[in-house]
Amino acid sequence: MSIKSEKNALFTEINITPLTDIFLVLLIIMMVVAPTFQSMSNNVTIPEVNNGAAIEESTATVSVTKDGRMFLNDQAVTPDDLAEELEKLKPSLQKQEVVVKADEKAKSSLIMDIMDAAQEAQYKKLVVAGEPLTKKAQKALEEGAEQQQ
Repeated sequence: MSIKSEKNALFTEINITPLTDIFLVLLIIMMVVAPTFQSMSNNVTIPEVNNGAAIEESTATVSVTKDGRMFLNDQAVTPDDLAEELEKLKPSLQKQEVVVKADEKAKSSLIMDIMDAAQEAQYKKLVVAGEPLTKKAQKALEEGAEQQQ
């Protein structure tokens, strides 16, 4: 083979060294940057509600604790008797509305039961309060229920 034919031969191999270097640099950059994306989501705080409609005391208030106990205007009530109790309370109320105050760990099925009872008692409006019961309010309701029994 002559020198001239070696120069004219086609170079058919691909040099992957620069490509590998670029991928390694991109991998290192992603490894450094990725943890910052995860820590951003942990720093998000949910804003508090600063305004809204005030809840009047002349309504039927159903409170639900995290263990599923219900109280109608601070009186212990069972889910089965709720519709009857709401019906009895209806004539003494100025507004025909039910306010639901539930703990954040209360099951949503209990809220649906309250909605069904309010509909059965023919209440016109149902309001779900934005804040869950505080531990202090929960203890006060439980102590009041224990004293009634």
